[in-house]
Amino acid sequence: MPVIVDIDVMLARRKMGVGELAERIGITPTNLAVLKNGRAKAVRFTTLDALCEALECQPGDLLRWVPEDAAG
Repeated sequence: MPVIVDIDVMLARRKMGVGELAERIGITPTNLAVLKNGRAKAVRFTTLDALCEALECQPGDLLRWVPEDAAG
């Protein structure tokens, strides 16, 4: 998949765990793991907004696009 999710990078930079982030944004740790691991089919803007607020970052810090042939 050419869209890469970098939530784990931001979690490390903020020294925050998945459980704490899930609680802050109001979703289950399981659903956050699905998103974090790139298995989600979609992301609600309200969830993206909550992630950016909790992690004090921009959407581009969490999601990036890589061309299909360069994703390997």
